[in-house]
Amino acid sequence: MAHSDTPLITPPDVEAAGEHTTARILAQSAARWPDNDLLLLDGQRLTYAQMLAQSERYAAALLARGAGPGTRIGILGPNSVEYVKLLYAAGMIGACAITLNARFKEADLVYALDHAEAEFLFIGGQAKAFMDFRSMVTGIYPELQGWDGRSPLALAGAPHLRQIFSFGDPDERIWPDEDAFLSAVTPEDVARARQLRDDIPSSSDALIIYSSGTTAHPKACILSHRNLSQIGQSFARRFDLGPDDVVYNPMPFFHMSSMLPMAACRASGAMQICTGHFKPAEALRLIEQEKVSFAYVSFPTIVAGILNDPGFGAADLSSIRLLHCVGPADLLRRYSDSLPGVGFVNAYGLTEASGVAVWSDPSDPADDPFTHSGKAFEGLEIAAFDPETDERLPPDTRGELRLRGFCRFSGYLKDDAATAETLRADGWLRTGDLGYVDAQGIVTYDGRLKDMLKIGGENVAALEIEGYLCTHPDIELAQVIAVPDGHLFEVAAAYVELRPGASLTAAEVVDFCLGRIASYKVPRYVRFVREWPMSTTKIQKFRLSREFGADEYFDIKALMADRRAAAEV
Repeated sequence: MAHSDTPLITPPDVEAAGEHTTARILAQSAARWPDNDLLLLDGQRLTYAQMLAQSERYAAALLARGAGPGTRIGILGPNSVEYVKLLYAAGMIGACAITLNARFKEADLVYALDHAEAEFLFIGGQAKAFMDFRSMVTGIYPELQGWDGRSPLALAGAPHLRQIFSFGDPDERIWPDEDAFLSAVTPEDVARARQLRDDIPSSSDALIIYSSGTTAHPKACILSHRNLSQIGQSFARRFDLGPDDVVYNPMPFFHMSSMLPMAACRASGAMQICTGHFKPAEALRLIEQEKVSFAYVSFPTIVAGILNDPGFGAADLSSIRLLHCVGPADLLRRYSDSLPGVGFVNAYGLTEASGVAVWSDPSDPADDPFTHSGKAFEGLEIAAFDPETDERLPPDTRGELRLRGFCRFSGYLKDDAATAETLRADGWLRTGDLGYVDAQGIVTYDGRLKDMLKIGGENVAALEIEGYLCTHPDIELAQVIAVPDGHLFEVAAAYVELRPGASLTAAEVVDFCLGRIASYKVPRYVRFVREWPMSTTKIQKFRLSREFGADEYFDIKALMADRRAAAEV
């Protein structure tokens, strides 16, 4: 593994990719594989050539309406074909897409549109039964309730916003829709869009992605075209993706868990299957019908949905060579047992590192994907540091994980202090995550730096307790939080999701821990959940209640004494 004073060497193909914007790479791929399917989304199928042509028309429409290099364009909607065309169109003319989190509450949406100074807003009504974004927007901007769709906008809460479009809404009659958006396009606009596609520098801002936030406003991560192009090429290289591959990815477009595989497919000529609303039965049908080779399903909630679907046993999933999911090792092993012959792929990443920069390798020893996150892409370096002294730690020493190389994002929008804290002057990106890096560069993730419990003076990683709880055959998923305690300062509280059909009591969960993990790590409180509070793809622990009644408390010392007494009888 390289050391911090050794220059990093980016592979030639990744270096070359960094010279191009997303739109230029799309154009290159459309020239190589014009008739290959690029996207299948809820029944709509587009080839590379079709996506390029339709994105050019979108780009021309943006130009006709006054957008250009540097314009910020907000997109609020479910996954849709129109969403993808807008992403490519914005990049083609040097505009920056703001991929707004569809799960944002009103306050976060108002903040993001004003903070990013969005000039255009595109609302998607393709999944109106699940998410009515038009009603949400009119609710937070009362001035829109009487807007005729033509008059100039003047919104007190979004002073920079000057144009709004409503795509895919079958009930839309007033606000400008896709046809209205495209109506002003001229051949000159198309020609100018193609010229800008060739001229826009790859260092330009491509995406602004807002984090889900915890107590303060969400942070706005800026990613360049170079970030997306290089991380996509690195992904394609690591997993040997080519034009015959089909990637199934149900993750939302406002998150890097979709942007990264999209970039990899774009670089390699592969096809990506997406959806506006995940349905396990539909996923099984598509995997079998389209012969999916890479199931990019990422999180236990998605994998469990597929494995627990009544149609799972009859589905032919033999085309899958790789499946990506992160989670406790024993849970991943359980999933793997249900999918013999499928190579499991683990990972570690964050938006600030262009999504995911560390991956297990298909050639790794069989157990590595379950216990380790893998290695950084070629041309990157990852190491553990003492978060207080900034000292780089020896291999196999627990510390804050830091990355350096081409994956570093451009910074946080309008937050120089946070950017300087994250993007260090020495070239390293601080992740705020804990882990180990061995002498071969293999990473083991060990939880958030702040996701630590201080139990009786002992530092305990929540991930450690969660991992143990998931070894119970009836537990699907567990999340551990710290709860104040008058004696130990903090104690562990476990929120537990059971496997379908399983039955377990809180006392049985505690009993499973007694004598098997250190007594101070045993949860003092246990609650069962059916649904988790989610951000985009992650469980929001801060929304799990820390208020417990005295009747919920387990006195571990007394329970241990009772167990010893029973053993002596």
